[in-house]
Amino acid sequence: MTKQLTAPFRYDHVGSFLRPKALKEARTKFQNNEITYDELKKVEDEEIIRLIAKEKEAGVLAITDGEFRRSWWHFDFLGGLEGMEYYEKERGLDFHNLETRKEGVRVVGKIDFGSHPFLDHFKFIREHAGDSTVKFTIPSPNMLHARADKNPEIYPDEKELVEDTIKAYQKAIQAFYDAGCRYLQLDDTSWASLFSEESRAKLVAEGKDPQQFLNTLQYVINETTKNKPADMTITMHICRGNYKSTFFSSGGYNYAAEVIFGGLNVDGLFLEFDDERSGSFEVLKHVNRPDLKIVLGLITSKFGELENKEAIKARIQEAAKYVSLNQLCLSPQCGFSSTEDGNILEEENQWQKLALVKEIAEEIWG
Repeated sequence: MTKQLTAPFRYDHVGSFLRPKALKEARTKFQNNEITYDELKKVEDEEIIRLIAKEKEAGVLAITDGEFRRSWWHFDFLGGLEGMEYYEKERGLDFHNLETRKEGVRVVGKIDFGSHPFLDHFKFIREHAGDSTVKFTIPSPNMLHARADKNPEIYPDEKELVEDTIKAYQKAIQAFYDAGCRYLQLDDTSWASLFSEESRAKLVAEGKDPQQFLNTLQYVINETTKNKPADMTITMHICRGNYKSTFFSSGGYNYAAEVIFGGLNVDGLFLEFDDERSGSFEVLKHVNRPDLKIVLGLITSKFGELENKEAIKARIQEAAKYVSLNQLCLSPQCGFSSTEDGNILEEENQWQKLALVKEIAEEIWG
């Protein structure tokens, strides 16, 4: 078995890391008007440079900034689009036995991509990563429709909102490419609305047809990526929610399997397969492209206890019954800190998890 030298890598990760104490303290001081933005940025810069060094020391092949400049994995980017606004809501999202912080985004004008601050965020990583591959993560365009509060006065026809979102993301992909990005990941929890009978029933209660919803998700991704440069890798992470070690949705991939595994114009899929909520590997039989990389998220990022290495290796071999082992990769099932709050584990645990991913991948693929 040959080593995977292009992204996604045999041992990879979703992107976010636990925020270090100094960064948490600086963000709190900034929110309390005790330090300036420039003083906060200085701490962010220092901690990102430290993180990059740690990633390299740990043998991480896809270097990220840990999403250290973000409060949320999605709202910061979406709120930075033209026509969008970040704001405080009356209620947060309902996760399993937990409500999130009361923050969100809303449509306040026509959607477009302009001088987005995330471009500078990428350039900073690129500057300090040396010869390493930089992976940059942004929310999928589907997340704008899944999480943004709409404005019927601005978009009386939601189809127009869909098309403007696609055009904005096409501009974003090109802008990141022009800045030097060759490995971009789209993070997407919207697919999970289709994974259980209960969640599909909620869609129906909202006046949405699950099959049409599925078709729209597919259309948005494929239109967004159709003009991507040939030497740019775009992957998608499909998630069921990750907030303080809890989750938003459950259910296997079955309902959407044919589209996810056989109908999306992406180069790789990061998939949660770390517990029984994710369903079986049988859905992988729908993979119909030999160039599509399937990144198995078999190592949980939600808790610090290390998985049994041999058990994970056995699960990889089980997945290989449905798709070529040469198409498979390994990673944690999600980021360690999808929001600045972080999951319930220690910084040492996240590095142990990544070391385990690397060790298993090298034993499986060489």
